[in-house]
Amino acid sequence: MEISRQEKDGVIVMAIKGRLDASSATEAEKELNSLCSNDARLLLDLSGLEYISSAGLRVLLVVAKQIRHCGGKLCLCALTDSVMEVFNISGFSSIFNIAPDIDEAVEMLKG
Repeated sequence: MEISRQEKDGVIVMAIKGRLDASSATEAEKELNSLCSNDARLLLDLSGLEYISSAGLRVLLVVAKQIRHCGGKLCLCALTDSVMEVFNISGFSSIFNIAPDIDEAVEMLKG
């Protein structure tokens, strides 16, 4: 798994590539939770995410709760078909704000 960071219009964009599973979950959770601050606007670009396990889903859920607790907002974007299928089957697609691309997600977070 590889995580890169950039900023776009005041939104922190974290691109996650590879596999988010039990072997990478701890590292991902640590890095994503470090971004929690008052009014944080966090966008997770999942266009490069090839696979997500239940451990990866748990990380995203923990981060979402932490961001909300800090008064921030979280949005996911550009989910691949296989990752979107996991989100639909698990019911996570109804928990998260999901946008088709980065630009639309940034607009969602700015509003």
